[in-house]
Amino acid sequence: MNKQITVSAPAKINRFLHIIGQRSDGYHLLQTAFQLIDLEDLITLTVSTTPDIIRVDGPASIPPEADLVVRAAKLLQVTTQTNLGCSIRLQKNIPMGAGLGGGSSDAASVLWGLNELWGTQLKRADLMKLGLQLGADVPFFLFGQNAFAEGVGEVLQAISLPESEFLVIYPGVNIPTVDIFKSSNLTRNHPPVTMSDFIGSAQLDQFGSNDCESVVIQKYQEVAEAISWLKQRIPQSNPRMSGSGSSVFATVEADLAKELLNQLPQRWKGFVVRGLNSHPSYNPIS
Repeated sequence: MNKQITVSAPAKINRFLHIIGQRSDGYHLLQTAFQLIDLEDLITLTVSTTPDIIRVDGPASIPPEADLVVRAAKLLQVTTQTNLGCSIRLQKNIPMGAGLGGGSSDAASVLWGLNELWGTQLKRADLMKLGLQLGADVPFFLFGQNAFAEGVGEVLQAISLPESEFLVIYPGVNIPTVDIFKSSNLTRNHPPVTMSDFIGSAQLDQFGSNDCESVVIQKYQEVAEAISWLKQRIPQSNPRMSGSGSSVFATVEADLAKELLNQLPQRWKGFVVRGLNSHPSYNPIS
């Protein structure tokens, strides 16, 4: 049995995000295109022969018991009834509350990594079902490929997307997803589209919208300013927010992206990233 493994946890952007309905239990029905990007957290998992789950490093602002990496480990432990435990070292690079899926990706990578380390031998479909208990985006990161997503985000179809360069701006605002989805101003009746509609679009950057964006920019001026900043400097682009915010992104050539990165207001954080078509640490598993 391996004693230790280091797994990357990549971020994602939503190329579009439509809210098409709401279930009776309050969960929103959506359609989106998830794209993996090469901004990533790193997670080192070390097996212990006692059942303790210990986070030895991670964000100070999140208590270990509330951290999705710890919750994911405990969920897998209880589900498989293993007697093994682990320590978790989390190197956080993806901003929190940014709509980039960092927490969900961390949880997915812990489930995958511990399934390998502990020899619990769950199939991908089983891991995805577990992941859904932790968050709607977790199954996507276990899916391991770019995807057209429906349902609450768990009904996934693999898609191939250009490995474009993006400038991602995090305007320093941590936005609780639940606040946006509770808003009475949120569009909940966007007409459904098909995967073919998206894939067949002549310009993917121009396809659809992010239905959360109008709600967020009314409440968070920094997000509105970041979108405006990108529009002014890349007029031909169509900047939009990822997920429920607060990060915004635009497709841009790498050289220009690096130039713009140096022009960012100091209060913002920027990343020049490249789109990926598969998870950097593991291939989709059966």
